[in-house]
Amino acid sequence: MKIIEEIGEAAMLEQLAEECTELAKAALKMARIIRKENPTPVTEKEAIANIREEYTDVVQCAGELSLTVDEEQMARKHERWEKRVRDIT
Repeated sequence: MKIIEEIGEAAMLEQLAEECTELAKAALKMARIIRKENPTPVTEKEAIANIREEYTDVVQCAGELSLTVDEEQMARKHERWEKRVRDIT
């Protein structure tokens, strides 16, 4: 059973947005741990587990929505990113 068939596309998009937000928060928490500038009681191991869990949730929602990665676009974006990194170093 596909969950999207039970809850509908709009609800699945809402779920995707919620999971993306939770992934962003998990990544920010890990950045705090790495920088050691803004202490958090979460351990590095817990933070990594949270990132993995939230990323899994995002991928699950994306699958339910039949979203796929545009490999050509990803390659172009990677090139632009590399150029920006080279330009600032």
